[in-house]
Amino acid sequence: MVTKKQSRVPGRPRRFAPEQAVSAAKVLFHQKGFDAVSVAEVTDYLGINPPSLYAAFGSKAGLFSRVLNEYVGTEAIPLADILRDDRPVGECLAEVLKEAARRYSQNGGCAGCMVLEGIHSHDPQARDIAVQYYHAAETAIYDYIARRHPQSAQCVTDFMSTVMSGLSAKAREGHSIEQLCATAALAGEAIKTILKE
Repeated sequence: MVTKKQSRVPGRPRRFAPEQAVSAAKVLFHQKGFDAVSVAEVTDYLGINPPSLYAAFGSKAGLFSRVLNEYVGTEAIPLADILRDDRPVGECLAEVLKEAARRYSQNGGCAGCMVLEGIHSHDPQARDIAVQYYHAAETAIYDYIARRHPQSAQCVTDFMSTVMSGLSAKAREGHSIEQLCATAALAGEAIKTILKE
C-alpha cells in the first residue's frame, strides 16, 4: 500500500494585500493616534502576524508612513484646488478653514487631522513623518500668501496653522461640525481684516 505524503508548509502566514492593510490601519491610527496603537493591536486588527507586518512595512512607523501618504492623497484638504490666484487671498484662506472644519468633524469615529495629531507623537520616526507633511502644507499656504501679501505671509501662516490645530483638537474632543464651522468662519473674517481685502 502506497500513501501519498501531503506537502504542507508549516507556520506559513496567510497572505494579505499591503494596500488593504494600509486602508484598514488608517482607521485605527486616525481613531486612536499613533502612540496609542500597539503592534499587536495593528496585527490583530489586520488579521496578520507581526513578521508579515515587518516584512511589508519594516516597522509600525513604516506602516504609519504609508497610511499618512494615503491619507494626504485622499482625505487631506485639497490646498492646490482652493488656493487660487484668481480669487482674493483672504477668501481662499477662509475656505481652507471651512474645509478643515468639515473634514475634521467626527466622521465614522475618525475626528481631527491625522497629520496634525501625528506631529505630537512621542515616537521620533512617526513624528518626523507627520512633520514633513505638516511643513509641506504650511509652505504651500505661506507661498500662496507671500505672492500677494509678502509682509503678512508669516503672521497669517502662523495664524492659519494655529487655527487648524485648534480645529483638529476640538474635533477630537467632540465638538460638532456647527461649532467648528462657526470658529472657522470667525477666523476667516479675521484673516480678511488682517489682509485688508
